[in-house]
Amino acid sequence: MNPFDIMKNAKEIQDKIANLKSDLDQEVVEGISGGGLVKIRLKGSFEVESIFLDPIAVDNRDVPMLQDLIRAAHNDAVAKLKELLQNKLGPLANLAGGLPF
Repeated sequence: MNPFDIMKNAKEIQDKIANLKSDLDQEVVEGISGGGLVKIRLKGSFEVESIFLDPIAVDNRDVPMLQDLIRAAHNDAVAKLKELLQNKLGPLANLAGGLPF
């Protein structure tokens, strides 16, 4: 194989990854727990965009339950974001044996 072809393909892959990253930065997913008592929105960069807590979920006598709801909503959002990334990256996600998360 011609080394110039390899370099050209590498540049094309880098460009595709840069475009995908830019697209993913615009994506937002929402994780939900407790039947909607807690909602967490994550950006494509895995940054938390917002957290919604239903006042019913905020009981100072049961802080561990609220912590569990927040953790569950976050985990739900992360799972949805990973699925979105897998779908958007497609074949690129499989180049190195899958996504590194």
